[in-house]
Amino acid sequence: MSLWKRTIYKSVCLSLALLVAVTVFQRSLTPSQFLQEPLLPTLGLQKAQKPSGHLVNPDSFWKNPKDAVTLTPMVSRGPQAWDVTTTNCSANVNLTHQPWFQGLEPHFQQFLFYRHCRYFPVLLNHPEKCSGDVYLLVVVKSVITQHDRREAIRQTWGREQESAGRGRGAVHTLFLLGTASKQEERAHYQQLLAYEDRIYGDILQWDFLDSFFNLTLKEIHFLKWLDIYCPHVHFIFKGDDDVFVNPTNLLEFLADRRPQEDLFVGDVLQHARPIRRKDNKYYIPGALYSQASYPPYAGGGGFLMAGGLARRLHHACDTLELYPIDDVFLGMCLEVLGVRPTAHEGFKTFGISRNRNSRMNKEPCFFRSMLVVHKLLPTELLAMWGLVHGNLTCSRKLQVL
Repeated sequence: MSLWKRTIYKSVCLSLALLVAVTVFQRSLTPSQFLQEPLLPTLGLQKAQKPSGHLVNPDSFWKNPKDAVTLTPMVSRGPQAWDVTTTNCSANVNLTHQPWFQGLEPHFQQFLFYRHCRYFPVLLNHPEKCSGDVYLLVVVKSVITQHDRREAIRQTWGREQESAGRGRGAVHTLFLLGTASKQEERAHYQQLLAYEDRIYGDILQWDFLDSFFNLTLKEIHFLKWLDIYCPHVHFIFKGDDDVFVNPTNLLEFLADRRPQEDLFVGDVLQHARPIRRKDNKYYIPGALYSQASYPPYAGGGGFLMAGGLARRLHHACDTLELYPIDDVFLGMCLEVLGVRPTAHEGFKTFGISRNRNSRMNKEPCFFRSMLVVHKLLPTELLAMWGLVHGNLTCSRKLQVL
């Protein structure tokens, strides 16, 4: 065989060998796995899915499961993606024989029946919201029927920014939702929500019913999501979909803060007592919480927290049983960490004046000086936003920062 034929033959063989090696490598590791960590034997414990969606035996990943443990184990910071894929939750019927349980109202019985069911599958997910340098993540609790509130927020204080200024990263916005509470409306509203999400790409949704008691589920689902997808977000603002927020004041307040500090700031309630009147929305029976007062907590209408603390909160909350009032539950989680929330007079989660008829609650000069004000309907939010950012002249400037 001539020299040039031998050269071509060797080149073809080398190319085929390289092609085989690359194929085997690609089937073994995804690009993200290659850049991060070796494939761990714990992969065999995760639930895999066929294209049909039916679960397969995780042991089928290995010809011999014993061979998998030869790899060197490495410390992981937790799941790298949402790891709850099925809803498998049954009622805790052992409670029915307890005398204290039998005396509870039906909605509290329902809550306790399923309190152990902590996490549910994700229906709409946007991990890309935390890609790159994200300085502030704005997170808004909403329900599937309140599209008008979400639209008003997108047009005003929820508008995203590529840069928060002063060399800081981006400002991104997400809305947190469950599913429609009425069975007959669920399919219709879900189609509308999917269309809304295709347009805006800013909705996180999980497969649990949106209800007052399930607001606590919304808290822990977001904290788990944050721990998985947002390891580097600096700060988080979390609020309701009926508040007015001044992003300029929020960013000014954060200018000299560090994401590593134990920052949790809002409209803080100290020594609040559980409400025992059954006609009150926040009524709690003594069988569910017997102590005289709650730990300090920030009103759920809106608060700021540092990214590092938020990720620690996820693990602290997992040590506690769920509580039906979401902002009180977060106060309990902070107590586990030994962190006290900081009160700030720029957070008005009960309105600028608790007297709803007060003219202060309609005065744009007050709104311009605040960080968060609760509560406004979509038309009121749009009108107040226009006034605050228009040609507004105020007789004096409030200093709340």
